[in-house]
Amino acid sequence: MLSFYAVPTILALAATGAVGGIIEPFASLAGRTDAEIEHFIRSNNIVGGRPAPGPIADTSAKLVNDEHHPWLSLLPFQIRGPCVCPGLNTLASHGWLPRSGVASPGQIVTAVQEGLNMGWDIAVLITYAAMLVDGNPLTDLLSIGSKTFLTGPAPPKPAIVGGLNTHAVFEGDASMTRGDAFFGDNHSFNETLFNQLVQASNAFGGGKYNISAAAEVRFNRIQQSIATNPEFFFSIPRYATAFAEAVFPIAFFVDGRNTGAAAFELDLTVARGFFQDSRMPRDFHRRDGAFGLDATGEGLSFLINAHFVPPGFNKGIGNYVVDEETLDIFENGFQICALYDFFVNKTVELYPVPKAKGVLRQALAQNLANFFLAVKTASSTCPEQFPYGKVHN
Repeated sequence: MLSFYAVPTILALAATGAVGGIIEPFASLAGRTDAEIEHFIRSNNIVGGRPAPGPIADTSAKLVNDEHHPWLSLLPFQIRGPCVCPGLNTLASHGWLPRSGVASPGQIVTAVQEGLNMGWDIAVLITYAAMLVDGNPLTDLLSIGSKTFLTGPAPPKPAIVGGLNTHAVFEGDASMTRGDAFFGDNHSFNETLFNQLVQASNAFGGGKYNISAAAEVRFNRIQQSIATNPEFFFSIPRYATAFAEAVFPIAFFVDGRNTGAAAFELDLTVARGFFQDSRMPRDFHRRDGAFGLDATGEGLSFLINAHFVPPGFNKGIGNYVVDEETLDIFENGFQICALYDFFVNKTVELYPVPKAKGVLRQALAQNLANFFLAVKTASSTCPEQFPYGKVHN
């Protein structure tokens, strides 16, 4: 496999014409021609899809901002993610993930468990969904942030090469601390929006960011985007990730030694550290006990029902149109089977079945199987789909 640190040299050669058609190890292969994929396979140490790591054994509170995981400021070419990723950003800045911001899905699943005590099921669900739509299935690598020149030349459509910054998938409109993509910057920390979070926390959370404050922040940002963004998009899958984005700070950014009500109240100075600087406070301990799909689902349901806004999108400023096709997914509680169907269909759209061959086909089948592992923990009624065949581990 090409070393991450060798990439700048390779790109320099490419810029002078010495190398052509470079596909970086963590660039998407979606949309590439058969010839390009075959050349990539011959030119790289192919890893392919690998089984997802299992749950960690110890889920007790423990020190995670320790001597082995100090916070370091960003170096050139190190990548950090958008609105939905302050946890991943922080794990990378503390070395729980590669500080480059480029990691295998297995590394991500392990890091969010070890560093934040995220439940195995939600870790697998989110990570392999991201891997399916914007990872490199042959090298098993994924960017946690936006596309940079390190991802190499962009492949033709329908490929998506934006990492977790890809608009309307994980990143999306109505972020709590980042602006909408329509306004030109959907990845930088936005002081005005963070101040709105602070104001809601003071008014509804007694000076802390809690579930009551989260409900107001989430609703206010939706209304703000409806009123100002003519291209506002708020349907599946962003509809789900937007509410998860509001729950996760309460779940993962509160010190695990806190008990009772304080275990679900986030100090605003600590919140700023995670959101703005990707930094844990000194002596930070991860939460006590894993926070998985069940708890996440409860949080999502509370926020959705607190101020119900149906999934939809704007057709011009202030003209919010309900997405009738996905409305029933959320009216009676979130249906995970619909999310599974979305990512299966999206994967097939990016990697048409007849063109997915050999090790690429096997990798896609493995990553879909990993994704389904998490889906079936939440629902025994979702039928597994095998567009690329079954995995034989």
